[in-house]
Amino acid sequence: MIRHCVFVKFRADVSADERSEIYAGLAALVGQIDGLLSADFGPNISPEGRSQGYNDGFIMDLADAAARDRYLADPAHKAAGAKLVAALEGGQNVLMIFDMEVAAQQ
Repeated sequence: MIRHCVFVKFRADVSADERSEIYAGLAALVGQIDGLLSADFGPNISPEGRSQGYNDGFIMDLADAAARDRYLADPAHKAAGAKLVAALEGGQNVLMIFDMEVAAQQ
């Protein structure tokens, strides 16, 4: 399984409602893109003070690397991703993406 981790820096003028709408668009991809298993979203709540300004993030679990590649190429993902990037402070320059392979959850 591939865990697709994305960390973002929303602009200060992006409301909580707008963030929720962006995340809802991404969450709607679960079940629409083959192999996209789940999606979880939320603000950074770490007390460690090491977030480097990344104030929100999300994790998507995909069945395997092929599913991840389908997700990345899918037009619905590209459209939802464009809405996300438009709301970020600095656009794609403040988008951190980290994929890792993990054991499938039972």
